[in-house]
Amino acid sequence: MPVISSEAAEESREFYGLLGFEEVMNHGWIVTMASPSTPAAQVSFMTSDKTAPVNPDMSVEVDDVDAAYAAVRDSGAEIVHPLQDEEWGVRRFFVRDPNGRVVNVLSHR
Repeated sequence: MPVISSEAAEESREFYGLLGFEEVMNHGWIVTMASPSTPAAQVSFMTSDKTAPVNPDMSVEVDDVDAAYAAVRDSGAEIVHPLQDEEWGVRRFFVRDPNGRVVNVLSHR
């Protein structure tokens, strides 16, 4: 799922609404919209991440975030934000991919 850094939350909500997306999450600093017919098709926009030092470029949900963290760490990839439980119900970490993009890797608890 792409994550767009944005200071235009209301405008973004309206724009993606024109494309048929509906708001499925809003924490004030991040809004996620999804297609009602294909709920896995999502886009998020955020002002700044609540607990991480940078905004991710995308999010990838995995079945086992602890196993993904171990594999990525062992590969030598740069961990940008450590593995941790977040108050909004996810366990996540950020890693930099080979293209320099920051990926939020998460599992819902």
